[in-house]
Amino acid sequence: MSRKIVFFGNERLVSGLDHTETPVLKALIDADYDIRAVVSNDAGTKSRKQKVLEIAELARANNIPVHTPKNPTDIYDELAAYGADAGVLVAYGRIVPQKLIDLFPFGIINIHPSLLPKYRGPSPIESAIANGDESTGISIMALSAKMDAGPVYHQVEFNLPTYEAAPHLSQKLAGLAATELIATLPKIFDGSLQAKPQDDSQATYCQLISKQDAVLSPQSQTAEQAECLVRAYKAFPRARINIKGHDIIILEAHVSTKQKTLLDVAFKKDYLSIDQLISPSGKTMSADAFIQGYLK
Repeated sequence: MSRKIVFFGNERLVSGLDHTETPVLKALIDADYDIRAVVSNDAGTKSRKQKVLEIAELARANNIPVHTPKNPTDIYDELAAYGADAGVLVAYGRIVPQKLIDLFPFGIINIHPSLLPKYRGPSPIESAIANGDESTGISIMALSAKMDAGPVYHQVEFNLPTYEAAPHLSQKLAGLAATELIATLPKIFDGSLQAKPQDDSQATYCQLISKQDAVLSPQSQTAEQAECLVRAYKAFPRARINIKGHDIIILEAHVSTKQKTLLDVAFKKDYLSIDQLISPSGKTMSADAFIQGYLK
């Protein structure tokens, strides 16, 4: 018997990510689950709404109904009518009330890109990189009305290279999540795998990221901390700094113990050597090109 599933989310695990390959929904379809509907959240700014919603394209290509309600409870009756066994949620971006979770005999199964209870909240990938963590991972959990606090079925740790930027890490974790979910779902459905409560005393939280978070501070940060922020915020909001009166966005940088160019910026410890940037004109350029065009 093919289990019936309603999929919630758009699979863009990182803020500002322009594209997703929708690996989780693809994996569910390829594993012959009966996807009754996709519920996605494409709310936001005009520019965000103009982005292609890949999850909707994949759903329509497979004759799966797509819903984009302002609030998921707005389509409560439609969801109830699908008679699904479970929901699967990946980066939905809205709180799902308990009333809706209770529609499904197996609840809603959520993929969260951290090793819960660490980094509950909306920016776990960015937070892991920004904080210089040596590892992160994914958690497959039972969704609860309280943010990321539900019991956990399964976790996988992922070693975090020091060069990893948020967009690339998002893709890796999404692929890992797809593989692990397909391996885990049968055990959830047959009852052989039971979710274990999180230790709330160990919980840490991450917040929505703002542009102000990405303004580098040479006085209070080390170059290593700044370089972590460059990688963490590469998709959004992108690290920025003022160089001799010019506001720039930093795309690539590395730590240096010595100052070799005008774009080796002194921090509390060491120098942040800027390799690639977006100039005040909006043009992406190398450090050398910026120095020649703006600083000489």
